[in-house]
Amino acid sequence: MRRRTLVAAASVGAVAAIVVTAVIVATGRGNGRTPSTTVARIVPAPPPVMPRRAALPARPVLVTVVDGDLGRRVRGARVVVGRRSAYTDAHGVARIVLRRRGAFPVRVSAPGYGLRTVRLPFRNRPLVAVRVYRPSLQWTMYGANARRTQAQDAITLRPPFHVVWSRGVGSLVEFPAVVSDGVAYVVNYRGVVRALSMRDGTAIWRFDPSHGKSASSPAVVGDQIVVHGMDGMVRVLDRATGRQLWHLSVGSPIESSPVVRDGVDFFGAWNGRVYALDLARRRFLWAYGAGYKITSSAALSGSTVYIGDYGGRLLALSAQTGALRFARSVGGRVYGTPAIAGGRVFVPSSTGDSLTAFSLTGRLLWRVRTGGYVYSSPAVWGGRVFFGSYDGDLYAVNAATGGVLWRVWAGGPVSGAATVVAGVAYAGSTWGRITGVDARTGRVLLRFPHGEYVPVSGNGGRLLLHGYSRLWAVEPRSS
Repeated sequence: MRRRTLVAAASVGAVAAIVVTAVIVATGRGNGRTPSTTVARIVPAPPPVMPRRAALPARPVLVTVVDGDLGRRVRGARVVVGRRSAYTDAHGVARIVLRRRGAFPVRVSAPGYGLRTVRLPFRNRPLVAVRVYRPSLQWTMYGANARRTQAQDAITLRPPFHVVWSRGVGSLVEFPAVVSDGVAYVVNYRGVVRALSMRDGTAIWRFDPSHGKSASSPAVVGDQIVVHGMDGMVRVLDRATGRQLWHLSVGSPIESSPVVRDGVDFFGAWNGRVYALDLARRRFLWAYGAGYKITSSAALSGSTVYIGDYGGRLLALSAQTGALRFARSVGGRVYGTPAIAGGRVFVPSSTGDSLTAFSLTGRLLWRVRTGGYVYSSPAVWGGRVFFGSYDGDLYAVNAATGGVLWRVWAGGPVSGAATVVAGVAYAGSTWGRITGVDARTGRVLLRFPHGEYVPVSGNGGRLLLHGYSRLWAVEPRSS
């Protein structure tokens, strides 16, 4: 037997080689056997050895956590970047070592603050800051809370003030801006919604419905803004961009400002109906036919919705079913919004020229008459009720008895709600003035030369004073 070995090699750019071995087996002469078949075996060359990339060195990034309203650094906040976490030190700084570079979600949580998640680039920014906000220092709805007390207990700002910035909003502002996480959201009479930076008044976005009017405040609900319109529309906007997510019509003008609890928006309309709208499912849970025009906003206490109507009644409805629990007369048309505090409901009456107090079960407790229209929604604070009248005075009465404690000239007829912040009661006059009064003593602390309807909203760092079509952001003067 004769063995022959053939080796063939091919090389392309010194990258690969193939070795072919052919083995031919033949028999001796005259034995009658035929040659065997030829077998080729292909053996791949080993892969090229690539040089190892040097591992990036682990490096620390510093995340500073700041109270967005007060400008103070937050100690003890937990900062999570990717899968790594740390707590801020006495200077509000968390040090986290990252082994990769790029953009990461940064999640910050701290006692008393809302959870904040932002995506930040760390490739060329080893130092970053994240602002967090206390829910207690925000003003997310008309009346400051679902009971519509028109009192913000956590904000500590008091006169004297200086103006930080001022901005026109194009048309009449009948109801106040709401404020959350450093942004004010305000709607003018033409229905245009603006998002303004509380830092400098810069416009972040603007939504123009192109038709319709508005006579209510919006409400901040999570990542969304709920807006009611005089065109009968409920609109839900993206809070970050102002983009309309969806809308729904009730077929009648809405002046009620939204109050949202557990994802349900409660409000009344000119058609005399009270609605409970499930915002997630975009459908009504119930609608109650009051039979009279409604401009009042709803106030919530426990499982009951309280709202007034032009029939001169306070209505108490089941929040779950809309069933009527009771209806009580206040002696005249109700334009403003009831306020609930201390087991009592306080109801203004425009044509009745009065403020009336009921128990939560509908028992009449007392009534105060002023001799002028009481359009003004009342504010409740410190066992006292504050409201304005078309007689030009701001009143303070004892919440338990209705006894008048003091009354102060507010500069002209008062149409909008009274408001209490840090123990100061405010009223806006339709003659163009905002008056601030010590809520306990009645001593005048502020005479601001602009105003119209509802005077004040804001956050823990600044208040917003409301004129006819302009906002002023103010801070206390440093001593």
